Amino acid sequence: MHQQLVELRALAARAGNRKTETGIPRVAMVQGQVPEHELAACYDPMINLILQGSKSMTVGSQTLHYDPATYFVMSVDLPAVGAVHPSVSGAPYLAVSLTLDPTVIGTLLSDLPPPAAPAPLLGFSVAAVTPDLLDAWVRMLRLMDRPGEIPALAPAYEREILYRVLQGPHAALLRDIATPSTALARINLAIQWIRRHFAEPLRVETLAASAAMSPSAFHRHFKSVTALSPLQYQKRIRLLQARLLLVSGGLKASDVAFDVGYESATQFSREYARFFGAPPAKDAARIFTGLQRPGGLQTAA
Repeated sequence: MHQQLVELRALAARAGNRKTETGIPRVAMVQGQVPEHELAACYDPMINLILQGSKSMTVGSQTLHYDPATYFVMSVDLPAVGAVHPSVSGAPYLAVSLTLDPTVIGTLLSDLPPPAAPAPLLGFSVAAVTPDLLDAWVRMLRLMDRPGEIPALAPAYEREILYRVLQGPHAALLRDIATPSTALARINLAIQWIRRHFAEPLRVETLAASAAMSPSAFHRHFKSVTALSPLQYQKRIRLLQARLLLVSGGLKASDVAFDVGYESATQFSREYARFFGAPPAKDAARIFTGLQRPGGLQTAA
Protein backbone atom coordinates (compact mmCIF):
# COMPACT_ATOMS: atom_id res chain seq x y z
CA MET A 1 0.00 0.00 0.00
CA HIS A 2 2.98 2.30 0.47
CA GLN A 3 3.49 2.86 -3.26
CA GLN A 4 -0.21 3.58 -3.73
CA LEU A 5 -0.13 6.21 -0.99
CA VAL A 6 2.99 7.77 -2.51
CA GLU A 7 1.24 8.17 -5.87
CA LEU A 8 -1.96 9.47 -4.28
CA ARG A 9 0.03 12.05 -2.31
CA ALA A 10 1.76 13.22 -5.49
CA LEU A 11 -1.56 13.53 -7.31
CA ALA A 12 -3.28 15.37 -4.44
CA ALA A 13 -0.31 17.62 -3.65
CA ARG A 14 -1.66 20.16 -6.17
CA ALA A 15 -4.51 20.90 -3.73
CA GLY A 16 -4.52 24.36 -2.22
CA ASN A 17 -4.96 25.07 1.47
CA ARG A 18 -8.68 25.17 0.83
CA LYS A 19 -11.12 22.53 -0.29
CA THR A 20 -10.06 22.08 -3.90
CA GLU A 21 -12.31 20.69 -6.62
CA THR A 22 -10.63 18.17 -8.89
CA GLY A 23 -12.81 18.48 -11.96
CA ILE A 24 -14.15 15.00 -11.14
CA PRO A 25 -17.78 15.00 -9.96
CA ARG A 26 -18.09 14.83 -6.16
CA VAL A 27 -14.32 14.38 -5.65
CA ALA A 28 -12.35 17.04 -3.75
CA MET A 29 -9.01 17.33 -1.96
CA VAL A 30 -7.42 19.54 0.67
CA GLN A 31 -3.92 20.24 1.93
CA GLY A 32 -2.44 22.01 4.93
CA GLN A 33 -3.63 23.39 8.23
CA VAL A 34 -7.38 23.92 8.38
CA PRO A 35 -8.75 26.76 10.55
CA GLU A 36 -10.66 25.70 13.63
CA HIS A 37 -13.82 27.58 12.62
CA GLU A 38 -13.99 25.73 9.29
CA LEU A 39 -13.48 22.34 10.89
CA ALA A 40 -16.49 22.95 13.13
CA ALA A 41 -19.21 22.45 10.53
CA CYS A 42 -22.12 20.33 9.40
CA TYR A 43 -20.47 17.73 7.19
CA ASP A 44 -22.23 16.23 4.16
CA PRO A 45 -22.35 12.45 3.72
CA MET A 46 -18.93 11.43 2.40
CA ILE A 47 -16.02 9.06 2.24
CA ASN A 48 -12.88 10.83 3.48
CA LEU A 49 -9.47 9.25 2.88
CA ILE A 50 -6.42 10.61 4.69
CA LEU A 51 -3.23 10.50 2.62
CA GLN A 52 -0.86 12.32 4.93
CA GLY A 53 -0.98 13.55 8.51
CA SER A 54 -3.97 12.72 10.70
CA LYS A 55 -7.41 13.97 11.66
CA SER A 56 -9.85 13.62 14.53
CA MET A 57 -13.60 14.11 14.36
CA THR A 58 -15.82 14.70 17.38
CA VAL A 59 -19.52 14.00 16.92
CA GLY A 60 -21.51 14.47 20.08
CA SER A 61 -19.39 12.96 22.83
CA GLN A 62 -17.58 10.54 20.50
CA THR A 63 -14.16 11.31 19.04
CA LEU A 64 -12.71 9.21 16.23
CA HIS A 65 -9.12 9.35 15.00
CA TYR A 66 -7.83 8.41 11.60
CA ASP A 67 -4.57 8.50 9.67
CA PRO A 68 -3.23 7.26 6.28
CA ALA A 69 -4.12 3.68 7.23
CA THR A 70 -7.83 4.48 7.70
CA TYR A 71 -10.80 6.18 6.06
CA PHE A 72 -13.91 7.83 7.49
CA VAL A 73 -17.52 7.48 6.30
CA MET A 74 -20.48 9.71 7.17
CA SER A 75 -23.88 8.53 5.99
CA VAL A 76 -25.93 11.53 7.20
CA ASP A 77 -25.37 15.27 7.67
CA LEU A 78 -23.50 15.60 10.94
CA PRO A 79 -22.51 18.68 12.96
CA ALA A 80 -18.98 17.82 14.01
CA VAL A 81 -15.74 19.38 15.21
CA GLY A 82 -12.53 18.31 13.53
CA ALA A 83 -8.82 18.81 14.02
CA VAL A 84 -6.03 18.07 11.54
CA HIS A 85 -2.34 17.51 12.17
CA PRO A 86 0.76 17.23 9.96
CA SER A 87 2.69 13.98 9.78
CA VAL A 88 5.50 13.17 12.21
CA SER A 89 7.98 14.35 9.57
CA GLY A 90 6.20 17.70 9.33
CA ALA A 91 4.58 17.03 5.94
CA PRO A 92 1.22 18.82 5.68
CA TYR A 93 -2.15 17.20 6.18
CA LEU A 94 -3.46 15.86 2.87
CA ALA A 95 -6.82 14.21 2.16
CA VAL A 96 -9.31 13.39 -0.59
CA SER A 97 -13.06 12.96 -0.31
CA LEU A 98 -15.99 11.60 -2.26
CA THR A 99 -19.41 13.11 -1.55
CA LEU A 100 -21.98 10.34 -1.44
CA ASP A 101 -24.82 10.30 -3.97
CA PRO A 102 -27.73 8.04 -2.91
CA THR A 103 -28.73 7.51 -6.55
CA VAL A 104 -25.31 6.15 -7.49
CA ILE A 105 -25.26 3.90 -4.42
CA GLY A 106 -28.79 2.66 -5.15
CA THR A 107 -27.87 1.73 -8.73
CA LEU A 108 -24.87 -0.21 -7.45
CA LEU A 109 -26.92 -2.01 -4.79
CA SER A 110 -29.33 -3.26 -7.44
CA ASP A 111 -26.45 -5.33 -8.83
CA LEU A 112 -25.43 -6.80 -5.48
CA PRO A 113 -26.99 -9.48 -3.27
CA PRO A 114 -28.85 -8.30 -0.15
CA PRO A 115 -26.99 -8.28 3.17
CA ALA A 116 -26.97 -11.50 5.16
CA ALA A 117 -28.10 -9.80 8.37
CA PRO A 118 -29.13 -6.35 9.63
CA ALA A 119 -26.31 -4.16 10.89
CA PRO A 120 -26.16 -1.70 13.80
CA LEU A 121 -27.73 1.70 13.15
CA LEU A 122 -24.80 4.11 12.72
CA GLY A 123 -24.22 7.40 10.94
CA PHE A 124 -20.41 7.48 10.98
CA SER A 125 -17.44 5.21 11.44
CA VAL A 126 -13.73 4.66 10.75
CA ALA A 127 -12.17 1.60 9.14
CA ALA A 128 -8.81 0.40 7.85
CA VAL A 129 -8.11 1.08 4.18
CA THR A 130 -7.41 -1.83 1.81
CA PRO A 131 -5.10 -2.12 -1.22
CA ASP A 132 -8.09 -2.59 -3.53
CA LEU A 133 -9.71 0.60 -2.25
CA LEU A 134 -6.48 2.55 -2.70
CA ASP A 135 -6.16 1.18 -6.25
CA ALA A 136 -9.59 2.60 -7.11
CA TRP A 137 -8.64 5.99 -5.66
CA VAL A 138 -5.40 6.04 -7.67
CA ARG A 139 -7.29 5.47 -10.92
CA MET A 140 -9.83 8.12 -9.97
CA LEU A 141 -7.26 10.84 -9.20
CA ARG A 142 -5.22 10.06 -12.31
CA LEU A 143 -8.19 11.43 -14.26
CA MET A 144 -7.20 14.94 -13.13
CA ASP A 145 -4.47 14.72 -15.81
CA ARG A 146 -6.88 13.23 -18.35
CA PRO A 147 -9.96 15.46 -18.15
CA GLY A 148 -11.30 14.20 -21.46
CA GLU A 149 -11.68 10.74 -19.90
CA ILE A 150 -13.63 11.91 -16.86
CA PRO A 151 -17.17 11.55 -18.33
CA ALA A 152 -16.51 7.96 -19.43
CA LEU A 153 -14.35 6.61 -16.62
CA ALA A 154 -15.13 8.58 -13.43
CA PRO A 155 -18.56 6.90 -12.95
CA ALA A 156 -16.91 3.48 -13.17
CA TYR A 157 -14.19 4.39 -10.66
CA GLU A 158 -16.77 5.92 -8.32
CA ARG A 159 -18.75 2.67 -8.43
CA GLU A 160 -15.56 0.74 -7.67
CA ILE A 161 -14.73 2.93 -4.66
CA LEU A 162 -18.27 2.45 -3.37
CA TYR A 163 -18.13 -1.28 -4.10
CA ARG A 164 -14.88 -1.64 -2.13
CA VAL A 165 -16.43 0.20 0.81
CA LEU A 166 -19.51 -2.04 0.57
CA GLN A 167 -17.23 -5.06 0.99
CA GLY A 168 -15.92 -3.71 4.31
CA PRO A 169 -17.26 -2.76 7.75
CA HIS A 170 -18.91 0.40 6.37
CA ALA A 171 -21.27 -1.56 4.12
CA ALA A 172 -24.37 -0.91 6.24
CA LEU A 173 -23.78 2.86 6.24
CA LEU A 174 -23.81 3.00 2.44
CA ARG A 175 -26.70 0.56 2.04
CA ASP A 176 -28.91 2.54 4.38
CA ILE A 177 -28.30 5.78 2.47
CA ALA A 178 -29.94 4.32 -0.63
CA THR A 179 -32.66 2.23 1.03
CA PRO A 180 -35.68 4.44 1.83
CA SER A 181 -37.39 1.89 4.07
CA THR A 182 -34.59 1.67 6.64
CA ALA A 183 -34.66 3.37 10.02
CA LEU A 184 -31.56 5.37 9.08
CA ALA A 185 -33.24 6.70 5.95
CA ARG A 186 -36.26 7.82 8.00
CA ILE A 187 -33.98 9.44 10.57
CA ASN A 188 -32.20 11.17 7.70
CA LEU A 189 -35.48 12.75 6.59
CA ALA A 190 -35.87 14.17 10.11
CA ILE A 191 -32.29 15.46 9.98
CA GLN A 192 -33.00 17.24 6.69
CA TRP A 193 -36.08 18.85 8.24
CA ILE A 194 -34.07 20.12 11.20
CA ARG A 195 -31.38 21.51 8.90
CA ARG A 196 -33.95 23.40 6.82
CA HIS A 197 -35.98 24.64 9.80
CA PHE A 198 -33.32 24.97 12.51
CA ALA A 199 -34.65 28.36 13.65
CA GLU A 200 -38.14 26.99 14.31
CA PRO A 201 -39.34 25.28 17.50
CA LEU A 202 -38.58 21.55 17.41
CA ARG A 203 -41.43 19.17 18.14
CA VAL A 204 -39.94 15.73 18.61
CA GLU A 205 -43.35 14.05 18.66
CA THR A 206 -44.14 15.42 15.19
CA LEU A 207 -40.79 14.30 13.78
CA ALA A 208 -41.22 10.88 15.35
CA ALA A 209 -44.65 10.50 13.77
CA SER A 210 -43.26 11.49 10.36
CA ALA A 211 -40.60 8.77 10.78
CA ALA A 212 -43.30 6.24 11.76
CA MET A 213 -41.72 5.74 15.19
CA SER A 214 -42.74 6.26 18.76
CA PRO A 215 -41.05 9.29 20.41
CA SER A 216 -38.86 7.00 22.52
CA ALA A 217 -37.79 4.86 19.55
CA PHE A 218 -37.17 7.96 17.43
CA HIS A 219 -35.01 9.52 20.14
CA ARG A 220 -33.05 6.28 20.55
CA HIS A 221 -32.47 5.81 16.81
CA PHE A 222 -31.63 9.48 16.27
CA LYS A 223 -28.96 9.40 18.96
CA SER A 224 -27.57 6.10 17.63
CA VAL A 225 -27.11 7.67 14.19
CA THR A 226 -25.85 11.13 15.16
CA ALA A 227 -24.50 10.71 18.73
CA LEU A 228 -26.82 13.61 19.61
CA SER A 229 -30.41 13.95 20.73
CA PRO A 230 -32.71 15.80 18.29
CA LEU A 231 -32.60 18.93 20.46
CA GLN A 232 -28.80 18.75 20.75
CA TYR A 233 -28.56 18.34 16.98
CA GLN A 234 -30.71 21.43 16.42
CA LYS A 235 -28.62 23.40 18.92
CA ARG A 236 -25.38 22.48 17.13
CA ILE A 237 -26.84 23.52 13.78
CA ARG A 238 -28.01 26.84 15.27
CA LEU A 239 -24.59 27.57 16.78
CA LEU A 240 -22.70 26.67 13.60
CA GLN A 241 -25.00 28.89 11.55
CA ALA A 242 -24.58 31.69 14.10
CA ARG A 243 -20.81 31.48 13.76
CA LEU A 244 -21.05 31.79 9.99
CA LEU A 245 -23.21 34.89 10.36
CA LEU A 246 -20.85 36.45 12.90
CA VAL A 247 -17.73 35.79 10.83
CA SER A 248 -19.35 37.27 7.74
CA GLY A 249 -19.64 40.50 9.74
CA GLY A 250 -22.24 43.22 10.04
CA LEU A 251 -24.48 41.64 12.68
CA LYS A 252 -24.47 41.96 16.45
CA ALA A 253 -24.49 38.83 18.56
CA SER A 254 -27.98 39.61 19.84
CA ASP A 255 -29.33 39.91 16.29
CA VAL A 256 -27.68 36.64 15.30
CA ALA A 257 -29.16 34.92 18.34
CA PHE A 258 -32.71 35.72 17.25
CA ASP A 259 -31.95 34.95 13.58
CA VAL A 260 -30.97 31.36 14.42
CA GLY A 261 -33.93 30.74 16.70
CA TYR A 262 -32.89 31.71 20.22
CA GLU A 263 -35.40 33.61 22.33
CA SER A 264 -32.75 34.79 24.79
CA ALA A 265 -29.50 36.50 23.75
CA THR A 266 -28.04 35.63 27.15
CA GLN A 267 -28.73 31.94 26.71
CA PHE A 268 -27.28 32.11 23.19
CA SER A 269 -24.05 33.71 24.43
CA ARG A 270 -23.73 31.17 27.22
CA GLU A 271 -24.24 28.16 24.94
CA TYR A 272 -22.04 29.64 22.21
CA ALA A 273 -19.15 30.13 24.65
CA ARG A 274 -19.58 26.62 26.02
CA PHE A 275 -19.41 25.10 22.52
CA PHE A 276 -16.75 27.30 20.90
CA GLY A 277 -14.71 28.29 23.95
CA ALA A 278 -15.33 32.05 23.76
CA PRO A 279 -18.30 34.47 23.69
CA PRO A 280 -19.70 35.23 20.22
CA ALA A 281 -18.09 38.64 19.61
CA LYS A 282 -14.70 37.57 20.96
CA ASP A 283 -14.73 34.33 18.95
CA ALA A 284 -15.64 36.13 15.72
CA ALA A 285 -12.95 38.78 16.30
CA ARG A 286 -10.35 36.07 16.89
CA ILE A 287 -11.27 34.26 13.69
CA PHE A 288 -11.33 37.46 11.64
CA THR A 289 -7.92 38.52 12.99
CA GLY A 290 -6.46 35.15 12.13
CA LEU A 291 -7.72 35.40 8.56
CA GLN A 292 -6.13 38.84 8.17
CA ARG A 293 -2.64 37.74 9.21
CA PRO A 294 -0.10 37.19 6.41
CA GLY A 295 -0.86 33.76 4.99
CA GLY A 296 -4.09 33.53 6.97
CA LEU A 297 -6.26 33.54 3.88
CA GLN A 298 -4.35 30.58 2.48
CA THR A 299 -5.74 28.16 5.02
CA ALA A 300 -9.15 26.58 4.87
CA ALA A 301 -11.15 23.38 5.03
